[in-house]
Parts: sequence; C-alpha cells; structure tokens
Amino acid sequence: MITNFFIPELNNHDVQELWFQQDGATCHTARVTIDLLKDTFGDCLISRFGPVNWPPRSCDLTPLDYFLWGYVKSLVYADKPQTLDHLEDNIRRVIANIRPQMLEKVIENWTSRLDYIRASRGSPMPEIIFKM
Repeated sequence: MITNFFIPELNNHDVQELWFQQDGATCHTARVTIDLLKDTFGDCLISRFGPVNWPPRSCDLTPLDYFLWGYVKSLVYADKPQTLDHLEDNIRRVIANIRPQMLEKVIENWTSRLDYIRASRGSPMPEIIFKM
C-alpha cells in the first residue's frame, strides 16, 4: 500500500514539509518497511526503529487512536452489519463522509495535546477533553 498507493499519491500533491508517523505494529516495523520509509521520509519519520522514536501506544498523542478509530467504529457498526460486503460498504461510507472541518478540529485538539505535553515536560495528561 505504501509503495503502490501512498507514495505515488504524495507525489500528486505539493507538500513542503511532511512528517510520517507509523505505529509499532510488527508489519510496520519490518526492516524492509522501515528502509522504504527512511528512503522516502529521511529524518521526518516517526516510528519504532526510525530516526524519531515514538511510543507504539501513545494514545494521548495519536489522532488515529484518540479519535478516528473510535469515531469510525461507532458509525460502521451502528446498523450491525451482517456480511463482509455490508461492513466494507459502511467503512467506505463513513470514511467518505469525514469532512475537512472535522479533521481540522482533530488537528487543533492534537496541537493542544502537544502543547500540554511540552509545557508539562512529558508528564501524562490528567484528563482528556475532546473539542469537537
């Protein structure tokens, strides 16, 4: 997916500064994957075994963990899909309906979290407040 879709898609956009964040899943940290990502993103790779190490389960700071997966899952399973086709259709529909404004709010929330972590010198977040 990275080679056949993601990197070619990146080449279609004018991106000045880009960081790539990968979690610690085994397939994501395989040597061939890390080598490909290092070649593509250089020092702008946040990943286990990458130039910038990132805890694999940093749910306070990973928008996919603290927002996207829960949001998508709640909508995908709302009508209790009974077939794989129904599940796939729901996933496609939910992802397609995520609007840029929602993602902007997620990024605002993410930067607030980063600011808190910087100001507290890395201490855990005592409570998580979602601003949607």
